[in-house]
Amino acid sequence: MNNLLLLLPELIILIVAFAVFILDLVWGQERSNSSVFPALTMLGALGAVIATVFIWAQAGSGALQLRVIATDSGGALSMLAVDQFAMFFKIYAALTVGLVGLVSTDYIRAHTSFRGEFYAMLLMAGLALMLVASSTNLVMIFLAFEFLSITSYLLTGYLRDNDFSVEAALKYFLYGSVASTVMVFGFSLIYGATGSVDLRDIATALASADGTVAGYLVMPAIVLIIVGVGFKIALVPFHQWSPEAYQGAPTPITAFLSVGPKAAGFALMVRILTIAFPGFAHTAAANWVAILMGIAILTMTFGNVVAIWQTDIKRLFAYSSIAHAGYMLIGVVAIAPQYVGGSQTIEGWSQGLNGLLIYLLGYLFTNIGAFAIIIAVENKTGSSSISKYAGLIKRSPFLAVAFFIFLLSLIGIPPTAGFVGKLFVFGAAINQQMFVLAIVGIVNSVISVYYYLNIARQMFFEDVEDSTPITVSGGLNAAVAISLALVFAIAIFAQPFITWTTNSAQILASSF
Repeated sequence: MNNLLLLLPELIILIVAFAVFILDLVWGQERSNSSVFPALTMLGALGAVIATVFIWAQAGSGALQLRVIATDSGGALSMLAVDQFAMFFKIYAALTVGLVGLVSTDYIRAHTSFRGEFYAMLLMAGLALMLVASSTNLVMIFLAFEFLSITSYLLTGYLRDNDFSVEAALKYFLYGSVASTVMVFGFSLIYGATGSVDLRDIATALASADGTVAGYLVMPAIVLIIVGVGFKIALVPFHQWSPEAYQGAPTPITAFLSVGPKAAGFALMVRILTIAFPGFAHTAAANWVAILMGIAILTMTFGNVVAIWQTDIKRLFAYSSIAHAGYMLIGVVAIAPQYVGGSQTIEGWSQGLNGLLIYLLGYLFTNIGAFAIIIAVENKTGSSSISKYAGLIKRSPFLAVAFFIFLLSLIGIPPTAGFVGKLFVFGAAINQQMFVLAIVGIVNSVISVYYYLNIARQMFFEDVEDSTPITVSGGLNAAVAISLALVFAIAIFAQPFITWTTNSAQILASSF
């Protein structure tokens, strides 16, 4: 297939983003209230989804291993992979942009006069997500990673007259700059040890390296890379930016940060660890499985415990997001096969990676739906305090019931997408005999019941100070309805989603 055709989803997003920039420049403030910008954003996202599905269909049912090639003076240089794994995240990124664009209309109209730029930057952030998930070269990984970081910083501080938004963006930028520097230093160690920046060439070079290289270069490099990627995912102890950014950012961007960069970080972590370092999953010199197990336990526990004391719902969801990153990390840990008699075996209905992907998919619709309701309440009350949800059942029964269902999904109660996601990642841990990790995950899910149902208590049992009905725009209602339908669909009609995520995971199986 032609390289331009392989890049069609990215090109669609890029063209639409430039179209929004140009229209905003030409129209200026005269058309600032126009609904054209969000409509174009959603059309661009839909076009990217259709283009990705088209490419997938053209590839057939087999493992797609097409590559986009850049040519330098030394010959062909692999930069991007167009495989099932990358295409899953392209669809994920497009859905994220489309849904966030859908819930943003009323909020952006009420809070800023610079509206066109917002949607253009949101599209650029979606493009960055796609590039991060497809990158197979350390140079391309860094460029795509920084592209995502820069767009995220700008969107976090988009309310330039709001001190909290500016402060959140500044803290996010400072933490991100340090994390990127640390990650690049890890890349430099790997390049020094192997002389290559291609992930597969790195794996080949390390397979014949001696123990000194593994002990003194590979292990520090893996740790530094995990630090850089862990910042984007908001893993503990690299999470410090998250509560401030979530609270200070425009609420639609808080929704984006909770699902977009997190997914890109996991895609990057999986691709780097399974392709470049498959032989270092359980070695004595460099054991990245043990490192990630410790981080997963710490992340789950810290996120859930600290969330209990939060009074602002955006900060609560920040710590909730940290906890869910810990659950998802179980799926990454369970990717590494157990070694039985010198051979590698991956068995069972859940193999880690498909559990991670289906968890991310369910989390996308659950969180976007929940944040759509948070935006509706914030638009009405002007506050993100949890106390503002008191008596929501009387002010908007639909929003209250929908929010309750989203909370059940975050807990992992059937029949919701959250239950399927946790079933698969915990099942993968048990399948790999990582019983401690699974037990810690289950215990933390029980802890989360307290603070999630505290919101439900406010909505259904607390007296309301202002009984004025909360009216919701068509876009917000549509986002809640779509998210609600898919939260149920992933659980009740699970097989197509399981098949999709399992097929998307198979492309990396040969890396072990």
